[in-house]
Amino acid sequence: MKRRDTLMRLKRFRVDDFKRRMGTLDAMKADAEKKLADLEDSVARERQRANDTDIGRLAFPSFLRSIDARRENLRATLRDVERERAGVQADLNAAFQDLKALELATEQQAKRVAELETRRSQSRLDEMAIVRHLRKHALRQA
Repeated sequence: MKRRDTLMRLKRFRVDDFKRRMGTLDAMKADAEKKLADLEDSVARERQRANDTDIGRLAFPSFLRSIDARRENLRATLRDVERERAGVQADLNAAFQDLKALELATEQQAKRVAELETRRSQSRLDEMAIVRHLRKHALRQA
């Protein structure tokens, strides 16, 4: 039984670990999406400011190239996070199924043990009733 309890704790730990990793990846995804949105807002503001001056119109294309590079880096990061998240989600599903299978097996084992104990108890009661019956009839005949 201790072995099964240890295995159960291990399976629960794995599920919890994958859930924590999913939470971390979700936070990373949200952060990257926020940075991407901030970058888009920044481009809109700078475009407005660049139209106001001649120097701004000249400097804006180089600013836009650097922003495009950062945007692509953020999108690549988002793709990587999504890919890793999909893998962790698959691992989480598998770990959860393993845990549920073990829990179900443990429940079934407990039911079998309880049924066996009930049968043993009933067998003892039946045996006691038979002995009592035999004694009762043995006393009548004696």
